[in-house]
Amino acid sequence: MELKNFEELIERIQNRNSLARVAVAAAHDEHTLEAVFKASKDKIVIPVLVGDKDKIKNILDELKIQFDENNIIHTESDTEAAEKSVELINEGKADFIMKGKLQTADLLKAVVNKEKGLRTGRVMSHVAILQVPSYHKLIAVTDGGMMMYPNAEEKMQIIENAVGVFLAMGYEKPKVAVLASVETVNPKMPETVDADLLKKMNLSGEIKDCIVEGPISYDLTMNKESAEIKGFKSEVTGEADILIAPNITTGNILSKALIESAGGKMAGMIVGAKVPIVLTSRGATSEEKYLSLVLSASAV
Repeated sequence: MELKNFEELIERIQNRNSLARVAVAAAHDEHTLEAVFKASKDKIVIPVLVGDKDKIKNILDELKIQFDENNIIHTESDTEAAEKSVELINEGKADFIMKGKLQTADLLKAVVNKEKGLRTGRVMSHVAILQVPSYHKLIAVTDGGMMMYPNAEEKMQIIENAVGVFLAMGYEKPKVAVLASVETVNPKMPETVDADLLKKMNLSGEIKDCIVEGPISYDLTMNKESAEIKGFKSEVTGEADILIAPNITTGNILSKALIESAGGKMAGMIVGAKVPIVLTSRGATSEEKYLSLVLSASAV
């Protein structure tokens, strides 16, 4: 099974029997509330709003959204909103978290708190899933948002985090491309050494439930014809589901290039904690926030 676009993912979630509950930390943000209540209307999430109650009520009034104010959890500060959202997860009263109008650092501080947080012992990584007009199905880029310069062990966990997302979406064996600029191993290019090791770990069964190819360049990953011309044979060429970037800069540039220059739409979230975390940037559109809610709801 594979998903061609976000519409298919939305339909898949709507066919479930239960809705995911999203704890919105510092929910007093217009774009965030627009996205959350669109997802609520589309039967994707149940909102649990945490933050400045008066500000939240005022925004809901402006947006003409009916919501029982008894279901708004008031907090005095952004820090308290983050901590309360994490608490709701630990108490089983929410299924994932969305960042509202607060600093990313404030939310992550609550998430990684050793005593009350949501750490699992695994690395936390960012997964961006994109719908690009020139590609025949959804494709993920990771990690362009959390891990700056991951080593091979951390890349293994980044792969496992992303594969977990695809398994939750209904895939059986997602295809993973570990990107480099060449297909040969060169000791002077560490990303090729890591890619080769990760492929071997996959072949030996250490990295499960997916097919890993690497090192492999972007053009051979995305274009089967280019791979055939070069004589490169792999199940992944022209069929990749997940692109593993060598570092945060590459992953970030690649995602933004696909959005800004190739007409892509993006959904993103942090995985590796107990639950997904929607952590869109302040410049993200309501659509991106909405699609990120869809993605996170599919992963719980």
